[in-house]
Amino acid sequence: MTLRDFGFYLRGRLNRSMSRVINRRRPPAPLAPAVALEDVVRGPASPLALTRLLEGRSNTARQGALARYLEARDIPFERHSFATFEGAGDNFTVDIGTGERVLLLAAHHDAVPGSPGANDNAASVAILLSLRERVLRALRPGLRVRLLFPACEELGYLGARHYVRQAGVRGITGVLSLELCGVGDSLAVWDAGAETPFLSTVRGAFGRLGLRSDESYHVVGRIPVFGSDHRAFAAAGVAAYGLTVIPRANAEALREFIFRPVRGALLNLAHRPVPFDTYHTSRDASSTLDPVALDSVVSALEAIIAEMAAAR
Repeated sequence: MTLRDFGFYLRGRLNRSMSRVINRRRPPAPLAPAVALEDVVRGPASPLALTRLLEGRSNTARQGALARYLEARDIPFERHSFATFEGAGDNFTVDIGTGERVLLLAAHHDAVPGSPGANDNAASVAILLSLRERVLRALRPGLRVRLLFPACEELGYLGARHYVRQAGVRGITGVLSLELCGVGDSLAVWDAGAETPFLSTVRGAFGRLGLRSDESYHVVGRIPVFGSDHRAFAAAGVAAYGLTVIPRANAEALREFIFRPVRGALLNLAHRPVPFDTYHTSRDASSTLDPVALDSVVSALEAIIAEMAAAR
């Protein structure tokens, strides 16, 4: 294990410990039973419907459900298995197109124990599965879109770290990892410090959708404590950011909660700002998700892909 990996390992433990502290005063709610897997596999491919592919299942079952969906829908994919003292799991990749430039979009398929894991992170997996059908019909030559579904994100981005080590980052021009994409009306790109060509592309795509900076989308710098799989790629020198949806009305409360996590947690013991009110809790169910928010992320990703294809 490298020093950097050890730092990720400690961060994962810190994140889970903080979640336990935040949730200590909240009585757990019973987990909602998962929808029958084959009903989801044979059902509609909307983001909200596909959220139920993973919702309420154990991490082992979530991993199996995703593989079953890809196989049943005849979607070509690769499985990247790993096992370390930190944990074990399967990462899945789905490539769309054959270009040498690669845009990598990630959504982890695991959840914290005891949570149905709808917004964190079944909704993001569902968004990428839904996006594939739309991109497949419209992707231009020269650009490849790689969908990565890592395991063990909740263990310090373990799956993404292993993927970077195993597959490398050659050809990857930008990475977005999707987190908490099911509630809100404003996009947020985070861990975005210095301007990069990829970040400029994302901004340009948002602008062409008619989104306005600091209103319908936000670009923010490095976030303490909270993180996601893109950090494994950023550590390898790739322009990589998180993508989230937030309620515009909660922007200031979220800024306080995220950028001053200890103070924010103490101030919000009773009522954490949305979407963190269900984050890592037994209340993270698909009934709390907004289909409009899910569809807005699909549209944003389509615009980013089109922007990247046009910039070849």
